[in-house]
Amino acid sequence: MGNLNVAAVGTLGYAKDLGKKGTVSDITIYDLKKGHDTVSILEPSKYPERINSLYFCVNLSEIALVVVDEINAALGETLLMLDCANVKRGIFILRNYLTPDRIAPLLKDTVLTNYTYMADDPIILREFLLEEAAKVQNSGEGKGVVPIDHHFNVKGVGTVILGYVAKGVINRHDNLKVLPTERTALVRSIQKHDHTFFDRGLPVLDQVQSAAQFGYDLHVRVVGEHETTVEVLRIEVL
Repeated sequence: MGNLNVAAVGTLGYAKDLGKKGTVSDITIYDLKKGHDTVSILEPSKYPERINSLYFCVNLSEIALVVVDEINAALGETLLMLDCANVKRGIFILRNYLTPDRIAPLLKDTVLTNYTYMADDPIILREFLLEEAAKVQNSGEGKGVVPIDHHFNVKGVGTVILGYVAKGVINRHDNLKVLPTERTALVRSIQKHDHTFFDRGLPVLDQVQSAAQFGYDLHVRVVGEHETTVEVLRIEVL
């Protein structure tokens, strides 16, 4: 079961032809799935108005998809962000008759020099991303780390946090620290790409899974002390 997060940057709206639209805020998430392999494509929907939209999008991803329609200040800022975040794997889609030699000076001495170029073909691109997702190996070892992307509170249920497992594995009933604070959050259920592993202790899949490993894009229901909601911020980490 492979999981891959992709930052679709450069041209807003390109990802709508690649996956099913999901969560929308300052980041829009599109989901692509084949069998047990999943790809989450993240677009910075508030960029260039809000730089943090691009920042969170890039830092949540393992691969960049850079669609270039023109060479401008926003493109330069995007390339700089990818280099600073050390996103070493990526794809360039060049449009409007742009050629690799036109953007080469912008890539000099950055990790982006290793990016590949692909044709502007959503079908081929979808297959490529799914193949890359299938190569991801989930070890299921080590303490889990979940950067918080979104969250909302549900009365009588707790706090639902949207994020992905950046490292290790998390399990149902884990008591997680909310860093950098002293607060804690108890995991009550885990959901990945609309497949609930546990809901209030009741399995709803034929093959029950109780953990989320590295790369999983997920919803996790947590509670604080006395079965209450948990106060969290997007910049925090479980």
